[in-house]
Amino acid sequence: MGNCHTVGPNEALVVSGGCCGSDQKTYVVGGWAWAWWLISDIQRITLEIMTLQPKCEDVETAEGVAITVTGVAQVKVMTENELLGYACEQFLGKSVMEIKSVILQTLEGHLRAILGTLTVEQIYQDRDKFATLVREVAAPDVGRMGIEILSFTIKDVYDKVEYLSSLGKTQTAAVQRDADIGVAEAERDAGIREAECKKEMMDVKFVADTKMADSKRELEMQKASFNQEVNTKKAEAQLAYELQAAKEQQKIRLEEIEIEVVQRKKQITIEEKEINRTEKELIATVKRPAEAEAYKMQQLAEGQKIKKVLTAQAEAEKIRCIGEAEASSIEAVGKAEAEKMRMKAEAYQQYGEAAKTALVLEALPKIAGKVAAPLAKTNEIVILSGEGSRVTGEVNRLLAELPVSVNALTGVDLTKVRMTLGEQLVY
Repeated sequence: MGNCHTVGPNEALVVSGGCCGSDQKTYVVGGWAWAWWLISDIQRITLEIMTLQPKCEDVETAEGVAITVTGVAQVKVMTENELLGYACEQFLGKSVMEIKSVILQTLEGHLRAILGTLTVEQIYQDRDKFATLVREVAAPDVGRMGIEILSFTIKDVYDKVEYLSSLGKTQTAAVQRDADIGVAEAERDAGIREAECKKEMMDVKFVADTKMADSKRELEMQKASFNQEVNTKKAEAQLAYELQAAKEQQKIRLEEIEIEVVQRKKQITIEEKEINRTEKELIATVKRPAEAEAYKMQQLAEGQKIKKVLTAQAEAEKIRCIGEAEASSIEAVGKAEAEKMRMKAEAYQQYGEAAKTALVLEALPKIAGKVAAPLAKTNEIVILSGEGSRVTGEVNRLLAELPVSVNALTGVDLTKVRMTLGEQLVY
């Protein structure tokens, strides 16, 4: 398991060690890092600017004069990965005071060394150059420790033998002397320059007066010439003005005509748009409803037509189904009748002549009934005959013709019926 550590931009987080026993260090500035419990080591180093005040007391210069120099330096740890590693090697685990103490000793050592190579005048007169030299000499050494010198200035330079004050007095006297000489020379040069300026001024004034007279004469001549030109120009301008006025009036009239044309075109456009609008309004209010009504009537007619067609088709289907059913029924009845006749025929063939005769005999009463049906409506029959035996003869004739009629109708010979019946009875 591990823990997440965060660090701000004024500190650097150093994570050493890892889950595989590695001793590699990870540097994090203004972010976060993951550390393993009991394995990773977490340390922090400051990145804030540190202010140092190096001081070298009674250091002998190149001339042997002992002076005291104090300065102010601003330093900080560099954040580049490699240089930050150098700083961590030197200062990791140390407090800010300890880091400042190491850097301060380094700066003071370089300051002492440089003081021994310069004269008091060089140090006193050009402090900026002295401070730049110290910074340039000390920068490589503190850089190898991962430290950057942001600034270094000389705060104060003094001594205990009043060498610098004497040097200042001498310098002050020399400056005062040079100032007095300069004032005298300036006053002398000012007088000479003033006389020269007055002479130059009079020469310039004479030349200026001469030039002024010439200029005045030329001015008058120029005035006359200018007046002539002005009058000519005025006349030309008046003519040009009138001509231009006529041209402008013509342009104005042309513009008015163009405006009228544009207005008429606009009016025509408006009227065309009004016509289009009226046409669209008529289409929307008259044509479209009429088309919609016509479409409605057409759809209704189509619906009625389809309805009648479907009704006719249904009726035809009904008739067809009824016809098919009746045909099937007739076919079935016919098949049944045929089957009945076939079975009767088979039965007739099995029964033989006796059965046929029996059937004929069964049919004779029916035939007689059909034949006698017309006679049923006869109230009485009168047989006219001159002789009494004539009636008997007629009856006998009818009976004699009956077997022939039956044989013609049914194919059964009644003359043989008796014998057949008799034979059947015998058997």
